[in-house]
Amino acid sequence: MKADLHVHSTYSDGSDSIEEVMREAQLNGVTHLSFVDHDTTAGLLEAQRLGEHYGIIIIPGIEISAYDFKRNRKVHILGYNYQPNAGHIKQLCNPLLKRRHAHTLWQIEQIRQAGYSLDVTTIIEAAKPSETVYKQHVMQQLTNASFSSAAYQSLYRKLFKGDGPAAGDIEYADAFDAVHAVVADGGVAVVAHPGQLDSYDLIPELAEIGLAGIERNHMDHDEQDVLMVEALAERYQLLMTGGTDYHGSFGTHIQVGDITSQISPLFR
Repeated sequence: MKADLHVHSTYSDGSDSIEEVMREAQLNGVTHLSFVDHDTTAGLLEAQRLGEHYGIIIIPGIEISAYDFKRNRKVHILGYNYQPNAGHIKQLCNPLLKRRHAHTLWQIEQIRQAGYSLDVTTIIEAAKPSETVYKQHVMQQLTNASFSSAAYQSLYRKLFKGDGPAAGDIEYADAFDAVHAVVADGGVAVVAHPGQLDSYDLIPELAEIGLAGIERNHMDHDEQDVLMVEALAERYQLLMTGGTDYHGSFGTHIQVGDITSQISPLFR
């Protein structure tokens, strides 16, 4: 088995369609795949249908935009193998999607006022099938530079960070509510890339309410992160997952399946 449990598609802020991701996964020998598009389960049925065609087992997934209000830090919560209707997850995430979309439209207007040429209708159309527009879709209209290039990163920071005209973010869901929602829908809740967002201090608290795992294998994790994840997983009896965090051309260059995960019985 070869599992990549962290990929994104055009249903959120990935550049590639589900089928494009699936083709690359098949070429790279991936047997299990989970699309964890941000705050939405909209692509699940398409992924499952195409999974049958490409001979890849699809594990239902989502990445919830959450927050540790005690420490004032973002924390992303992955949810796997939830019930198909995902009622609790949708109730939590639908307001997030609406806030994200409204905020990005505000950002577009701020960038236009700063002197850049942007067409809202074109950006919204380019974002589909996602009904939520992300910063990546805005950047796509502003530059042809690759995500990892100095030109792209400089423009991104100029617009969206610090004193940039489009700086700021939405209110995220409470991390405890995110774990509760995944568990209530029969799913497996996992803290995503704790080394990236410094989520380690929160993990013991989430373990008390049903957290089932921690993402171990991630491009932003170094050897120290791996050791910390392993220690926490052993102490709190949590499973460890992994994946590429694939965003296509909207993220760091990596191929689907370059970073893999073990498959716990909880995913079968």
